Amino acid sequence: MRRRPVSTVLKSATENRSGWERKESDMVKPQFHCDLWIYFTIQNWILDFGRPIVMIILPLEWFPLNKPSAGDYFHMAYNIITPFLLLKLIERSPTALPRSAVYISIITFVMGASIHLVGDSINHRLILSGYQLHLSVRENPIIKDLKPASLIDSFELLYYYDEHLGHLMWYIPFFIILFLYFTGCFTHVKGQQNMPLAGWILLGPSALYYWYLVTEGQIFILYVFTFFAMAATVIQQRQKGFVLDSNGLFLFYNFILTLGLVVVWVAYLWSDEVLRKKYPGVIYVPEPWSFYTLYIKDSH
Repeated sequence: MRRRPVSTVLKSATENRSGWERKESDMVKPQFHCDLWIYFTIQNWILDFGRPIVMIILPLEWFPLNKPSAGDYFHMAYNIITPFLLLKLIERSPTALPRSAVYISIITFVMGASIHLVGDSINHRLILSGYQLHLSVRENPIIKDLKPASLIDSFELLYYYDEHLGHLMWYIPFFIILFLYFTGCFTHVKGQQNMPLAGWILLGPSALYYWYLVTEGQIFILYVFTFFAMAATVIQQRQKGFVLDSNGLFLFYNFILTLGLVVVWVAYLWSDEVLRKKYPGVIYVPEPWSFYTLYIKDSH
């Protein structure tokens, strides 16, 4: 066998080492995903928070009650774009994440959001017909006198699919994916744990949307559980010498600020007797749209 010259071997080893060092350097220097966080924030505000507003603002003649409304088309776009953004976020994770958990979460998310699309579409048409969100289904004037009485059971089933089953199948996988991504957002590289100016600018509108998500979706327990899991992960990783990178900090600060906004919202409506009746129990978090139909709708 012909031996390679020592100089050639040393040169090849040096090149391989340099290649590995560049590759490792690229892996340990995660960048702030400004583009993805902007896309998330914009589409959340327009396609999710904005869809009921569009239904209220646009003239009813443009979208008859027996046809899909502009808000429905917004919801359809949300159901397509959000899973795509979540997959892109997972692709940029610095560490490999369990694919099976990600795929199952995405599939369940799409199913839950689609169930909610149908229920929410009918629910907003009921609002245009006088349905009052601060009252239960059987207490609503346009529902309680329906004949036969079995129709009321059908509307309660619709409400269950919209507000309970649809929300759970939507939000549980959504927060699972965010948490899985969060677990990979740790680094030991100095300088990577600072959030850029763009992140601080996006933090306000992003956290305000999550406040709407928690209150309107009635998922405070799920949200707090995810936040505690994040905090526990941070403590565990710090014991190993790791800290959050800029993307992890953005998510963590989002959850902290959102929790503060929810506390302020609950404190403001703490003594409201009507909303207290609609949302009984230990966990009292009234929905913004119930507040709208109770105090704002008639004034407009």
